[in-house]
Amino acid sequence: MRLSLARAELALRQHPRVLSGAALTLLLGSAVTAFGVAPLTPIDTTPVSTRIITEAMAVPDLTPQSLALEAYTLALHRNDVTRAGDTADSLLARLGISDLEAAAFLRRDRTAQRILTGRTGKRVQATSVAGPSGQLQRLVVRGPALDSARALTHFSRVTLTREAGGFSIQEEDVALGVEHRSGAGTIQSSLFAAADQAGLPDSVTIQMAEIFGSDIDFRRELRKGDTFAVVYESLSADGEPLTWGVNTGRVLSARFVNDGHTLDAVWFQDGDQRGGYYSADGKSKARVFLASPLAFSRVSSGFSMRFHPILKQWRAHLGVDYAAPTGTPVRSVGDGTVEFAGTQNGYGNVVIVRHGGEHSTVYAHLSRIGVRAGQKVAQGDTLGGVGSTGWATGPHLHFEFKQGGRQVDPIKVARSSEAVTLGSAALARFRDLASSAQDHLVGALASAGAVAQME
Repeated sequence: MRLSLARAELALRQHPRVLSGAALTLLLGSAVTAFGVAPLTPIDTTPVSTRIITEAMAVPDLTPQSLALEAYTLALHRNDVTRAGDTADSLLARLGISDLEAAAFLRRDRTAQRILTGRTGKRVQATSVAGPSGQLQRLVVRGPALDSARALTHFSRVTLTREAGGFSIQEEDVALGVEHRSGAGTIQSSLFAAADQAGLPDSVTIQMAEIFGSDIDFRRELRKGDTFAVVYESLSADGEPLTWGVNTGRVLSARFVNDGHTLDAVWFQDGDQRGGYYSADGKSKARVFLASPLAFSRVSSGFSMRFHPILKQWRAHLGVDYAAPTGTPVRSVGDGTVEFAGTQNGYGNVVIVRHGGEHSTVYAHLSRIGVRAGQKVAQGDTLGGVGSTGWATGPHLHFEFKQGGRQVDPIKVARSSEAVTLGSAALARFRDLASSAQDHLVGALASAGAVAQME
């Protein structure tokens, strides 16, 4: 024992720090262990008393509801559009309806027959009974207006309803719903490409080209970076988009910035007077002569020298060639009298219109002629169709504008022709409208710019 104590004393003197650390570690471990096993709170072993509550509940009588549910007729609603070759049976079958009585009525009734005739694409909404019978209860068909003169403002609604004694039918012209929409874009390659990028319908693009046609030669003067904005009418039938014709109405205002020059146009109708487009200063955009005998289309060559494809020599091409499909309507660029309608050498089928004084126009290579010599024509009247008669290598219109017997550039003539200016009273009303229209156009351009930056 004495020997062990002596050894321990010697070790303590030689390694005091090691032995002190070991002792401290032992004491701390004991403390932690004591803390871990000691309970924090005493355990309550007192038993909990419980109670069982029983309550009677009244069960409602569901018999009336069950009987009502059995008597309820579930209606199915389907939508479609009329197609070429549709019959009463094929239309109803596509709508999931098997109803011999309804099919017979559609074949027999004169008003109902018009649903399947005329223009296709009419919107059809059908309500039928669910189940094996599939009886038709109601059919609503929306299409072009009965009165073609109101085609831009109204639509036709035909309502077929099943009644106790059979079917009743009602047909009426209803005003189209009109909303105002806007769009803007920047020219990178062509007007149509920029309009497509901006989500504008082709009908709006064509109207813009017509409105500014006397100010901008869209085949020669369009520049990359040119911008445009437009506010136009969007049409709907009972809140549904049109499925026939075009679903846009009139362009209400437009702005085109071409090569740094800003051009504005605003639709203005003063009372019962005929409406038209006017620039910001109240001058009419309409001219005595149209800039083009065709609605906006691709132009193959301009007023310049060219290598003649048949004569194989350079010749002055004193006119404008408009490439277009055969049969495309050709219109008179101004009021006048048909001086010649027939065939002339390389011109093939040609119409010449005298516009009074020293002005005349020539329309050559026509596929057909729709007027006769001596006939009066107004600006925009159809003279014939685009063709490839005479010395033509493909379907196109060769157009010449003559002044004093000499060919001149039709674009320059159109721009220099007289423009009507609004009177003082109408001008004051127009300026209020124009100011509001310009604010909308600026907003559309700003919005388009913001979208472009985000992209």
